[in-house]
Amino acid sequence: MKEGPDIARIGALIGDPARANMLGALLSGKALTATELAAEAGVTGQTASSHLKKLMEGGLLLQAKLGRHRYFTLAGPEVGAVLEAVMGLAARKGHLRTRTGPKDPAMRAARVCYDHLAGDMAVRIFDSLQSRDFLAIAGAKGGFGLTENGSSFVREIGIDLDALTASRRPLCRVCLDWSERRNHLAGSLGAALLTHFIEKDWLRRDRNSRTVRFSPKGQAEIRQLFPVD
Repeated sequence: MKEGPDIARIGALIGDPARANMLGALLSGKALTATELAAEAGVTGQTASSHLKKLMEGGLLLQAKLGRHRYFTLAGPEVGAVLEAVMGLAARKGHLRTRTGPKDPAMRAARVCYDHLAGDMAVRIFDSLQSRDFLAIAGAKGGFGLTENGSSFVREIGIDLDALTASRRPLCRVCLDWSERRNHLAGSLGAALLTHFIEKDWLRRDRNSRTVRFSPKGQAEIRQLFPVD
């Protein structure tokens, strides 16, 4: 490709195993230090600094200083969307890394994808919204938007839809779930739903991973709000 976006550079940045592990750790949406990311990547602090510099120069990471520490985050939701999409492609093509352990089923059930919910429960929410005609294709590019009934539903459950539509971020975006290999909801609405569930104390995040765990009440509320056939 001689002209246009340089996907080779982005691919090279993501494709390094150490950098891939760092980016995967930041999909939790949390800010992590260089030391923490070095541990995630299994490299020395000096090597981690080199990788982090390349990721920042490539526009994939942001850095903030707090005291003596430097904290790193993904540069935005679009970076998280690309990472989740690449994970989905790798899973579909059979390129999997085996990591056995008790967290595997929990990660597949529900996890954070940067700032929105992913996993089995997130796919359920998307399927429910779509089956009840709350989501519709919007715009010439085939993006998703809320129908009139969908907008009413979102307001009824306590989401400030006016604030979401006033922002520059897309309201509804489809994100391919790497474990379920089906779609879940991203965009500002996906992020708002995750925040809403946390505020209701329906789920709690695992401090050491992307896993989130629904309480029995939370599971019951989600199944009632988002029924599926």
